Amino acid sequence: MIPKLRFAALALLLGTTPALAQDKILNVSYDVARELFEALNPEFQAHWKEKSGRDVTIDQSHAGSSKQARAILEGLPADVVTFNQETDIDALAKGGMVAENWRDAFPNGASPYYSLPSFLVRKGNPKGIKDWSDLAREDVKPVFPNPKTSGNGRYTYLAAYAYALAQDGGDDAKAQEFVGNIFANVPVFDTGGRAATQTFAEREIGDVLVTFEAETKGIAKQYADQGYEVVTPSLSLFAAFPIALVTENAEKNGSLEVSTEYLNWLYAPEAQETLAENSYRVTDKDVFAKHAGEFDDVKLVTVDEVFGGWDKVQAEHLADGGILDKVFVNR
Repeated sequence: MIPKLRFAALALLLGTTPALAQDKILNVSYDVARELFEALNPEFQAHWKEKSGRDVTIDQSHAGSSKQARAILEGLPADVVTFNQETDIDALAKGGMVAENWRDAFPNGASPYYSLPSFLVRKGNPKGIKDWSDLAREDVKPVFPNPKTSGNGRYTYLAAYAYALAQDGGDDAKAQEFVGNIFANVPVFDTGGRAATQTFAEREIGDVLVTFEAETKGIAKQYADQGYEVVTPSLSLFAAFPIALVTENAEKNGSLEVSTEYLNWLYAPEAQETLAENSYRVTDKDVFAKHAGEFDDVKLVTVDEVFGGWDKVQAEHLADGGILDKVFVNR
Protein backbone atom coordinates (compact mmCIF):
# COMPACT_ATOMS: atom_id res chain seq x y z
CA MET A 1 0.00 0.00 0.00
CA ILE A 2 2.80 2.44 0.80
CA PRO A 3 4.30 2.43 -2.74
CA LYS A 4 0.82 3.01 -4.19
CA LEU A 5 0.22 5.91 -1.82
CA ARG A 6 3.55 7.46 -2.76
CA PHE A 7 2.74 7.10 -6.45
CA ALA A 8 -0.66 8.70 -5.92
CA ALA A 9 0.88 11.59 -4.01
CA LEU A 10 3.47 12.10 -6.75
CA ALA A 11 0.80 12.03 -9.44
CA LEU A 12 -1.24 14.59 -7.51
CA LEU A 13 1.79 16.86 -7.17
CA LEU A 14 2.67 16.62 -10.85
CA GLY A 15 -0.91 17.21 -11.83
CA THR A 16 -1.02 20.48 -9.91
CA THR A 17 2.42 21.80 -10.93
CA PRO A 18 1.26 23.87 -13.96
CA ALA A 19 -1.22 25.77 -11.81
CA LEU A 20 1.52 26.52 -9.28
CA ALA A 21 4.11 27.61 -11.85
CA GLN A 22 5.76 30.82 -10.78
CA ASP A 23 8.64 32.73 -12.36
CA LYS A 24 10.74 35.34 -10.59
CA ILE A 25 13.32 37.88 -11.74
CA LEU A 26 15.32 40.65 -10.16
CA ASN A 27 15.76 43.78 -12.25
CA VAL A 28 18.64 45.90 -10.95
CA SER A 29 18.25 49.42 -12.25
CA TYR A 30 19.36 53.02 -11.90
CA ASP A 31 18.28 55.37 -9.16
CA VAL A 32 15.44 57.36 -10.72
CA ALA A 33 13.70 54.47 -12.48
CA ARG A 34 11.38 53.43 -9.65
CA GLU A 35 8.21 54.97 -11.02
CA LEU A 36 9.01 53.86 -14.54
CA PHE A 37 9.20 50.18 -13.66
CA GLU A 38 6.25 50.45 -11.31
CA ALA A 39 4.32 51.28 -14.48
CA LEU A 40 6.03 48.77 -16.77
CA ASN A 41 6.14 45.66 -14.59
CA PRO A 42 2.38 44.99 -14.27
CA GLU A 43 2.09 45.26 -18.06
CA PHE A 44 4.84 42.71 -18.54
CA GLN A 45 3.28 40.41 -15.95
CA ALA A 46 0.04 40.41 -17.97
CA HIS A 47 2.01 39.82 -21.18
CA TRP A 48 3.95 36.90 -19.68
CA LYS A 49 0.81 35.33 -18.23
CA GLU A 50 -0.90 35.45 -21.61
CA LYS A 51 2.14 34.09 -23.44
CA SER A 52 3.30 31.39 -21.03
CA GLY A 53 0.36 30.72 -18.75
CA ARG A 54 2.66 31.43 -15.80
CA ASP A 55 2.83 34.21 -13.27
CA VAL A 56 6.00 36.19 -12.74
CA THR A 57 7.21 38.17 -9.76
CA ILE A 58 9.48 41.09 -10.62
CA ASP A 59 11.65 42.43 -7.82
CA GLN A 60 13.38 45.78 -8.25
CA SER A 61 16.61 47.26 -6.90
CA HIS A 62 17.43 50.94 -7.43
CA ALA A 63 20.58 52.95 -6.70
CA GLY A 64 23.32 54.78 -8.56
CA SER A 65 24.20 52.81 -11.69
CA SER A 66 27.87 52.34 -10.82
CA LYS A 67 27.01 51.34 -7.26
CA GLN A 68 24.59 48.74 -8.63
CA ALA A 69 27.23 47.25 -10.91
CA ARG A 70 29.61 46.85 -7.97
CA ALA A 71 26.85 45.24 -5.91
CA ILE A 72 26.20 42.66 -8.63
CA LEU A 73 29.89 41.83 -8.84
CA GLU A 74 29.84 41.40 -5.07
CA GLY A 75 26.86 39.03 -5.15
CA LEU A 76 23.58 40.88 -5.74
CA PRO A 77 21.67 38.19 -7.72
CA ALA A 78 20.38 40.32 -10.60
CA ASP A 79 18.77 38.46 -13.49
CA VAL A 80 18.66 41.57 -15.70
CA VAL A 81 20.06 45.07 -15.56
CA THR A 82 18.42 48.18 -16.94
CA PHE A 83 21.10 50.81 -16.48
CA ASN A 84 21.77 54.36 -17.66
CA GLN A 85 25.47 53.90 -18.31
CA GLU A 86 27.22 51.60 -20.77
CA THR A 87 30.45 51.53 -18.78
CA ASP A 88 28.66 49.92 -15.86
CA ILE A 89 27.49 47.02 -18.03
CA ASP A 90 30.99 46.79 -19.47
CA ALA A 91 32.22 46.34 -15.89
CA LEU A 92 29.84 43.40 -15.50
CA ALA A 93 31.08 41.95 -18.80
CA LYS A 94 34.68 42.19 -17.60
CA GLY A 95 33.58 40.42 -14.44
CA GLY A 96 32.09 37.57 -16.46
CA MET A 97 28.51 38.27 -15.40
CA VAL A 98 27.34 39.61 -18.78
CA ALA A 99 28.26 38.51 -22.31
CA GLU A 100 31.08 40.54 -23.85
CA ASN A 101 28.93 41.21 -26.93
CA TRP A 102 25.94 42.37 -24.86
CA ARG A 103 25.36 45.35 -27.18
CA ASP A 104 24.51 42.93 -29.98
CA ALA A 105 21.97 40.94 -27.97
CA PHE A 106 19.13 43.47 -28.38
CA PRO A 107 18.26 46.19 -30.95
CA ASN A 108 19.75 49.70 -31.03
CA GLY A 109 22.91 48.67 -29.23
CA ALA A 110 20.78 47.13 -26.46
CA SER A 111 19.14 50.48 -25.66
CA PRO A 112 15.32 50.53 -26.00
CA TYR A 113 14.98 54.18 -24.94
CA TYR A 114 17.10 57.25 -24.29
CA SER A 115 17.17 60.66 -22.64
CA LEU A 116 19.51 63.61 -22.06
CA PRO A 117 20.67 65.87 -19.23
CA SER A 118 18.15 68.67 -18.73
CA PHE A 119 17.42 71.39 -16.14
CA LEU A 120 14.64 71.90 -13.61
CA VAL A 121 14.40 75.41 -12.17
CA ARG A 122 12.25 76.99 -9.52
CA LYS A 123 9.01 78.84 -10.24
CA GLY A 124 9.51 81.80 -12.56
CA ASN A 125 13.14 80.81 -13.15
CA PRO A 126 14.38 83.63 -10.86
CA LYS A 127 18.04 83.16 -11.83
CA GLY A 128 17.24 83.25 -15.57
CA ILE A 129 18.91 79.88 -16.21
CA LYS A 130 18.86 78.94 -19.90
CA ASP A 131 22.05 77.03 -20.70
CA TRP A 132 25.16 75.38 -19.30
CA SER A 133 27.00 78.69 -19.14
CA ASP A 134 24.56 79.87 -16.47
CA LEU A 135 25.57 77.01 -14.20
CA ALA A 136 29.11 78.42 -14.03
CA ARG A 137 27.89 81.78 -12.71
CA GLU A 138 28.87 82.47 -9.11
CA ASP A 139 25.26 83.26 -8.15
CA VAL A 140 23.88 79.91 -9.37
CA LYS A 141 23.87 76.75 -7.26
CA PRO A 142 23.34 73.64 -9.44
CA VAL A 143 22.40 70.30 -7.92
CA PHE A 144 23.32 66.98 -9.53
CA PRO A 145 24.69 63.63 -8.28
CA ASN A 146 28.33 62.71 -7.94
CA PRO A 147 29.73 61.53 -11.32
CA LYS A 148 31.97 59.09 -9.44
CA THR A 149 28.99 57.09 -8.19
CA SER A 150 26.15 57.95 -10.55
CA GLY A 151 25.69 57.39 -14.27
CA ASN A 152 23.24 60.28 -14.13
CA GLY A 153 25.92 62.58 -12.75
CA ARG A 154 28.45 61.27 -15.25
CA TYR A 155 26.22 62.30 -18.15
CA THR A 156 25.86 65.76 -16.60
CA TYR A 157 29.63 66.08 -16.33
CA LEU A 158 30.18 64.95 -19.92
CA ALA A 159 27.35 67.11 -21.30
CA ALA A 160 28.77 70.22 -19.63
CA TYR A 161 32.23 69.30 -20.94
CA ALA A 162 30.87 68.79 -24.46
CA TYR A 163 29.15 72.19 -24.32
CA ALA A 164 32.41 73.86 -23.26
CA LEU A 165 34.34 72.17 -26.06
CA ALA A 166 31.78 73.40 -28.57
CA GLN A 167 32.01 76.96 -27.23
CA ASP A 168 35.81 77.12 -27.11
CA GLY A 169 36.85 75.34 -30.28
CA GLY A 170 37.70 72.07 -28.62
CA ASP A 171 40.06 73.55 -26.02
CA ASP A 172 40.36 70.91 -23.29
CA ALA A 173 42.00 73.23 -20.77
CA LYS A 174 39.15 75.73 -21.05
CA ALA A 175 36.59 72.91 -20.85
CA GLN A 176 38.15 71.62 -17.64
CA GLU A 177 38.14 75.11 -16.17
CA PHE A 178 34.49 75.60 -17.18
CA VAL A 179 33.33 72.33 -15.65
CA GLY A 180 35.41 73.04 -12.57
CA ASN A 181 33.55 76.33 -12.12
CA ILE A 182 30.24 74.46 -12.29
CA PHE A 183 31.43 71.86 -9.78
CA ALA A 184 32.58 74.61 -7.43
CA ASN A 185 28.99 75.88 -7.30
CA VAL A 186 27.44 72.54 -6.33
CA PRO A 187 26.35 72.71 -2.68
CA VAL A 188 26.22 68.93 -2.17
CA PHE A 189 27.11 65.89 -4.28
CA ASP A 190 24.59 63.14 -3.59
CA THR A 191 25.46 59.58 -4.57
CA GLY A 192 22.48 59.10 -6.90
CA GLY A 193 19.96 60.95 -9.02
CA ARG A 194 16.97 60.47 -6.73
CA ALA A 195 18.89 61.78 -3.72
CA ALA A 196 19.82 64.86 -5.77
CA THR A 197 16.16 65.35 -6.64
CA GLN A 198 15.23 65.18 -2.96
CA THR A 199 17.96 67.69 -2.12
CA PHE A 200 16.50 70.12 -4.65
CA ALA A 201 12.77 69.52 -4.28
CA GLU A 202 12.36 68.52 -0.62
CA ARG A 203 15.32 70.12 1.12
CA GLU A 204 14.96 73.15 -1.19
CA ILE A 205 18.70 73.42 -1.77
CA GLY A 206 20.05 74.90 -5.01
CA ASP A 207 18.71 76.92 -7.93
CA VAL A 208 18.65 74.26 -10.64
CA LEU A 209 18.47 70.49 -10.68
CA VAL A 210 20.42 68.82 -13.49
CA THR A 211 19.18 65.33 -14.25
CA PHE A 212 17.69 63.25 -17.04
CA GLU A 213 14.94 64.96 -18.99
CA ALA A 214 12.48 62.24 -17.96
CA GLU A 215 13.19 63.00 -14.30
CA THR A 216 12.79 66.77 -14.73
CA LYS A 217 9.40 66.29 -16.38
CA GLY A 218 8.31 63.74 -13.80
CA ILE A 219 9.30 65.94 -10.85
CA ALA A 220 7.58 68.97 -12.41
CA LYS A 221 4.36 66.93 -12.53
CA GLN A 222 4.79 65.42 -9.07
CA TYR A 223 5.42 68.81 -7.47
CA ALA A 224 3.02 70.78 -9.66
CA ASP A 225 2.11 73.04 -6.74
CA GLN A 226 5.74 74.23 -6.61
CA GLY A 227 5.66 75.58 -10.16
CA TYR A 228 8.96 74.01 -11.24
CA GLU A 229 9.90 74.65 -14.87
CA VAL A 230 11.81 72.40 -17.26
CA VAL A 231 14.59 74.09 -19.21
CA THR A 232 16.24 72.30 -22.12
CA PRO A 233 19.82 73.48 -22.81
CA SER A 234 20.93 74.35 -26.35
CA LEU A 235 23.22 71.31 -26.47
CA SER A 236 23.09 68.09 -24.52
CA LEU A 237 24.44 64.56 -24.54
CA PHE A 238 22.60 61.56 -25.94
CA ALA A 239 22.07 59.24 -22.98
CA ALA A 240 21.42 55.64 -23.95
CA PHE A 241 19.71 53.42 -21.39
CA PRO A 242 21.38 50.04 -21.93
CA ILE A 243 19.95 46.70 -20.89
CA ALA A 244 21.59 43.31 -20.44
CA LEU A 245 20.93 39.78 -19.33
CA VAL A 246 23.04 38.80 -16.33
CA THR A 247 23.56 35.36 -17.81
CA GLU A 248 25.43 33.76 -14.94
CA ASN A 249 22.68 34.58 -12.44
CA ALA A 250 19.76 33.93 -14.79
CA GLU A 251 21.06 30.47 -15.60
CA LYS A 252 21.62 29.73 -11.92
CA ASN A 253 18.15 31.04 -11.01
CA GLY A 254 16.37 29.21 -13.82
CA SER A 255 15.04 32.53 -15.12
CA LEU A 256 16.77 32.71 -18.48
CA GLU A 257 13.59 32.43 -20.56
CA VAL A 258 11.49 34.99 -18.69
CA SER A 259 14.45 37.37 -18.23
CA THR A 260 15.17 37.37 -21.97
CA GLU A 261 11.49 37.94 -22.73
CA TYR A 262 11.40 40.81 -20.23
CA LEU A 263 14.19 42.67 -21.99
CA ASN A 264 12.84 41.94 -25.48
CA TRP A 265 9.42 43.20 -24.40
CA LEU A 266 10.82 46.66 -23.61
CA TYR A 267 10.93 47.21 -27.40
CA ALA A 268 7.27 46.23 -27.87
CA PRO A 269 4.85 49.06 -28.79
CA GLU A 270 2.93 48.82 -25.51
CA ALA A 271 6.13 49.12 -23.47
CA GLN A 272 7.40 51.94 -25.68
CA GLU A 273 4.12 53.78 -25.13
CA THR A 274 4.52 53.55 -21.37
CA LEU A 275 8.12 54.72 -21.66
CA ALA A 276 7.03 57.74 -23.70
CA GLU A 277 4.26 58.51 -21.22
CA ASN A 278 6.99 58.63 -18.57
CA SER A 279 8.88 61.21 -20.65
CA TYR A 280 11.56 58.95 -22.10
CA ARG A 281 12.45 59.28 -25.76
CA VAL A 282 11.76 55.93 -27.41
CA THR A 283 13.22 54.04 -30.35
CA ASP A 284 9.88 52.96 -31.87
CA LYS A 285 9.36 55.55 -34.63
CA ASP A 286 5.57 55.42 -34.56
CA VAL A 287 5.36 55.80 -30.79
CA PHE A 288 7.91 58.60 -30.77
CA ALA A 289 6.06 60.44 -33.56
CA LYS A 290 2.91 60.31 -31.45
CA HIS A 291 4.71 62.02 -28.56
CA ALA A 292 7.19 64.19 -30.49
CA GLY A 293 5.41 67.42 -29.56
CA GLU A 294 6.08 66.74 -25.87
CA PHE A 295 9.85 67.06 -26.29
CA ASP A 296 11.90 70.20 -26.98
CA ASP A 297 14.26 70.32 -29.91
CA VAL A 298 17.88 70.09 -28.78
CA LYS A 299 21.22 69.53 -30.41
CA LEU A 300 22.22 66.08 -29.21
CA VAL A 301 25.83 64.97 -29.42
CA THR A 302 27.15 61.52 -28.59
CA VAL A 303 30.04 60.20 -26.53
CA ASP A 304 31.55 58.74 -29.70
CA GLU A 305 31.40 62.08 -31.56
CA VAL A 306 32.81 64.26 -28.80
CA PHE A 307 35.00 61.96 -26.71
CA GLY A 308 35.94 59.10 -29.01
CA GLY A 309 33.85 56.45 -27.25
CA TRP A 310 33.29 55.10 -23.77
CA ASP A 311 36.61 53.29 -23.57
CA LYS A 312 38.41 56.57 -24.09
CA VAL A 313 36.15 58.32 -21.58
CA GLN A 314 36.92 55.62 -19.05
CA ALA A 315 40.66 55.90 -19.59
CA GLU A 316 40.97 59.69 -19.83
CA HIS A 317 38.13 61.02 -17.68
CA LEU A 318 36.85 58.43 -15.22
CA ALA A 319 39.95 56.44 -14.24
CA ASP A 320 41.69 57.25 -10.96
CA GLY A 321 43.73 60.40 -11.48
CA GLY A 322 41.87 61.22 -14.69
CA ILE A 323 40.31 64.48 -15.79
CA LEU A 324 37.25 64.08 -13.56
CA ASP A 325 39.45 63.74 -10.49
CA LYS A 326 41.41 66.81 -11.52
CA VAL A 327 38.19 68.78 -11.92
CA PHE A 328 37.16 67.78 -8.39
CA VAL A 329 40.54 68.75 -6.95
CA ASN A 330 40.64 72.12 -8.71
CA ARG A 331 37.04 73.17 -8.09
